[in-house]
This record gives sequence, structure tokens and C-alpha cells, in this order.
Amino acid sequence: MADSGERFAAIQAAETALLSSEIRGDRDAAARLLHPDFTEIGRSGRHWTRTEILEALASEPTRGTPSPDEWRFVDVAPGTVLVTYRLRAAATISRHSSLWVVSDGTPRMLFHQGTIVPES
Repeated sequence: MADSGERFAAIQAAETALLSSEIRGDRDAAARLLHPDFTEIGRSGRHWTRTEILEALASEPTRGTPSPDEWRFVDVAPGTVLVTYRLRAAATISRHSSLWVVSDGTPRMLFHQGTIVPES
């Protein structure tokens, strides 16, 4: 990709796609967005492997797509971008971070973590 703006836009589009039931329910589509070494620490604190998360996503019921905001993108190494954002889903607010690897112009999520924001 030519510049950071294009890379960041592609990563944001991929991250947002992973929030939608359409992509989450399509194992092949979700797998294309996850790096082969993907892992996740969920909002509950549970550690997920790529295989486990793909199985869990495919079996989720259809739901509305949550609303992300407060996007931030930081280049942490060549071809590697840290993404953080806030997510509002129903009555829950959480903060998320993802590590994306971009090779050949294709972003793939290597790591993801979500944390519930406690009510004040």
C-alpha cells in the first residue's frame, strides 16, 4: 500500500468487517482476515486460538453490528500496525486492541484483546 492512510483505512475496514455477523458467520471470510498465528484474549479473559475463535464466530447468532469509535493506528514495526478503538454494543462499552500484519497489501489480524469498561 502506498501510504499509511491507505493501510490504516484497509485495516479499519477489515476490523469492522470482523465485527459483522455476515463475516463472523462465514468461516472462510473470517479465516482470510486472521493471521495463521492469530490468538485472542477475550473480554472475559479467556485465551482463544485461531481454530477456537473461527468455530465460535461461525456458531454465533446473527446480531447487530456494534459501533466502533475512537480509532487509533500506530506503526509498531515495518508491516505491523497496532489498532485501538472503543466499541459500543447494546448496553456494554469495551476497549479493544488488535495487532495487524500487512503483507502484499493484505491486512491479517495477528492478535486481539477486548476489555469491558466498568460502569462509573
